[in-house]
Amino acid sequence: MGGYLDVPGGRLYHEVEGTRHPLTLIHAGVAHLRMWDEQVAAWRDRWRVIRYDTRGFGRTMSDDVEYSNRDDLLRLLDHLGVERTHLLGLSRGAQIALDFTLEQPGRVASLVWVAGGVGGNDGPDDGIDWAPIERLEEERRWDELVDAETRIWVDGLGQPPDRVDPDVRRRMIEWNMENYQAGQSATKPQPLDPPAVGRLGELSVPLLAVWGSLDVASTLDAGELLVRSVAGARRHVFEGVGHMVNLERPNEFNRLVADFLTEVEAGA
Repeated sequence: MGGYLDVPGGRLYHEVEGTRHPLTLIHAGVAHLRMWDEQVAAWRDRWRVIRYDTRGFGRTMSDDVEYSNRDDLLRLLDHLGVERTHLLGLSRGAQIALDFTLEQPGRVASLVWVAGGVGGNDGPDDGIDWAPIERLEEERRWDELVDAETRIWVDGLGQPPDRVDPDVRRRMIEWNMENYQAGQSATKPQPLDPPAVGRLGELSVPLLAVWGSLDVASTLDAGELLVRSVAGARRHVFEGVGHMVNLERPNEFNRLVADFLTEVEAGA
């Protein structure tokens, strides 16, 4: 089931499949909700899987207004009648999921943080010169921009382009290009205040932190910070995998998350 939800200054596109306990997925900043296709197919018979395009991505539409990703998610859950949900995000989506859990702890049954960031964390320098990449975006040179982002977030820094499945690389390029070509205005997200880095001790929901060993240094640092800071947090590192963990190792990723969620529900 797909549809739109009106939110202040925009319309959120979302899809829902399944009928059991809710599981909400938040996509990366170089993709949109289609990045979860393999996960939805694997999980929809066990959970009510909710996915949506955040502002600036996919089919969601937004005016160039100030907005909160956390408030958008809250409005979507209210619209769908969801009191509590398992929450899973990857990359930018993982940071949104973490911030939402801190702001709305009563609405989250468990958190799966995948290859994301921790707001306010001063992690190590990834060694990326962002200035030319930002110029490509300013000049709307989409082909070159998507190529540069693909080399970082799909191949992995310093990795050859044939390291990942060609179909994974092709889909990532298509999704990222679709986002840029849509030309959506969503440049004013409001950050969590105070940021997550000083509040990790507030997290009390079951937490699974996941990342790939070939990801950038700041992601590895953020994952280790989470695990150190949150009581009972679990970690899983996919060896020889880059940023897009769910696409590189879908079957293993699906089993890992399903086992975690099943255990959480058994202990509820």
